[in-house]
Amino acid sequence: MQWTPEVPNADWLRASLDEPWRGTMHDAVPRYFPAYARIFHPATRDRPVGRPWPGLPYAAHRREWDAFQDATPEIDVERVGWAETSAAFGTTFHPLAQWQRIVAPGVTVEHEDGPRDASGWRYSAPAVGEVDADVLAALAGVLAAHTTTPDDGVVALWEGWGDLVGHLGVTPSRSFLSLTTADDGSDRHDELLARSIRDPLNDAFRKPRWQPGILSDEISRGGRLSTLGRDYVVFRGGIAEFAAEGWVERMPWRDRDAEAAGFGPTAHSPNLVWPADRAWALVSEIDWDSTIVAGSTALVSALCAHPALEAVPIEQNASLQWDADRINA
Repeated sequence: MQWTPEVPNADWLRASLDEPWRGTMHDAVPRYFPAYARIFHPATRDRPVGRPWPGLPYAAHRREWDAFQDATPEIDVERVGWAETSAAFGTTFHPLAQWQRIVAPGVTVEHEDGPRDASGWRYSAPAVGEVDADVLAALAGVLAAHTTTPDDGVVALWEGWGDLVGHLGVTPSRSFLSLTTADDGSDRHDELLARSIRDPLNDAFRKPRWQPGILSDEISRGGRLSTLGRDYVVFRGGIAEFAAEGWVERMPWRDRDAEAAGFGPTAHSPNLVWPADRAWALVSEIDWDSTIVAGSTALVSALCAHPALEAVPIEQNASLQWDADRINA
């Protein structure tokens, strides 16, 4: 996987997107492919072992929550798909399902805690704009089998991830916190906190400085692939590189500074991929909790049949907007 300073010709892509936006998936997903698949990003759910969650709203159950936290109960956590979530809430899983609609029966108090099902599971929403590493690996394995150029293509990441590229500003692209005791640096910690507090009066006079990101300054200042409303950092590589286990550790945008601070290996999943032969296109639009693949009918069938993917065919002109789920409205 190599960064390319020469932005590839993407006229074919721009010509196949809706301009202006029309509220369908073709605002981001190219038209003119025979078939499309929607890959649902998995969610997570958790529940205490041997006891229920305290009640809601928080204000009316503060003592229960304090006692719950003091007891530090064991919490079961697991990944869950959309179909299983729909079944738990008595809603309907279908190609245009929207997360907030399928979990709506479990919302006790709006904007307080996650929705809960009758079995005590509390649900957290799927990732938006990104795909879990193992899900992308399974997806990439299928895609690699449906192109003549699995080792060559365009891999693009949205430049707007706050940590990815450097920028001119008064605050860093990201920071890492560490805990200290009074004997080993509390004064420095207090000083750090004092400097970290936003100071609107002085910020107005503070001169912006170059704040490095994960990628090098050369890449950060380099060219971008632009579509309507989106700009991407572009790499040259093949989808086969994502099909191999541990792809995160081999990507040029692996966050090594975070690892040096004690975090595990991480790397953003790509937002836009197509092979050199343009047999298909993968789009993980930054505002969607699903990934769309445009390609052949055989590819869509293979994706929908893969046991590690929750994928369904989706029609052209489908909408993934928040109000598109009319069945669970």
